[in-house]
Amino acid sequence: MPISVSVELTEEEIKHFRLIMQEARKALASIPADDIIEASEQLLESSLARKSSAFVKSRLVRLRVLIDMLQDKEWDLPNDDAKRVLNALAYFAEPEDLIPDHIPGIGMLDDAIMVELVCQELATEITAYEEFNEFRKTRPANSPDNRQAWLQQKRKELHKRIKANRRK
Repeated sequence: MPISVSVELTEEEIKHFRLIMQEARKALASIPADDIIEASEQLLESSLARKSSAFVKSRLVRLRVLIDMLQDKEWDLPNDDAKRVLNALAYFAEPEDLIPDHIPGIGMLDDAIMVELVCQELATEITAYEEFNEFRKTRPANSPDNRQAWLQQKRKELHKRIKANRRK
């Protein structure tokens, strides 16, 4: 018989998670971007292969959009924004996280919480990227040469919006 557990984190507890994330970012500052992305990919794959709770899986699948933002050549994320996303993924490259992943039932809970915090932190970037993806679907890859100019204009508009929102 399954048991349902509801957890509400206080501001102080969230602050603690953010501190742990900052420490991971500092510790992994010299790690190549590809290694951070690969570690995030591995976490995503392993989480989907495990019998994790719906809460955990629903959070961890959101890593895909962050990874895609970095690897999407047409999105062409500016360096400063790419660094923000990589910094957000740094926790997932840390081999020893808050709760060891192999602990049944709760091993991925800290990862799910971190994904939730990261997605809140990068909400503007994620929304812009998702809008870009929707916009891109309206013109297939095999359309005329002006597709690149068309995408570049939309990309510039969305990147500008990201910067403006961050300044607020």
